[in-house]
Amino acid sequence: MSGHNAPLIAALGIILASLLCGAAQAEEKRCGWVQNPTPGNFWLDDRDGSWTILTQGSDEEPEGIDALPDLSAGEFVETNGHYGYACACLSVETNRAEMRITRISSARQLPIATCRTDRTLPDPGD
Repeated sequence: MSGHNAPLIAALGIILASLLCGAAQAEEKRCGWVQNPTPGNFWLDDRDGSWTILTQGSDEEPEGIDALPDLSAGEFVETNGHYGYACACLSVETNRAEMRITRISSARQLPIATCRTDRTLPDPGD
């Protein structure tokens, strides 16, 4: 390789590195109703729609699912025995095309009133 190609190779390397970094999922904070209507089924309803977290029998479990707290330990609305919904903020990575949460890095449960007074959120459907 001659020295004349060095600047071109360096520029291509920088472009490739930027493309690879851009392909990485960015973490985002999503707040809304965390629904757990039946065993093994969880989703988050926020201002952008309904995001699947986990479905019973599916092999698609988000990385960091253990970061999701026991929602019934805080303010929780039971709608089906011990199942129901809570208000929470999650730091997540998503697959927007599938409306699926792919990674949970942290979760914080909020008072029910926080979501009830947020007019951008859908009705939780109790």
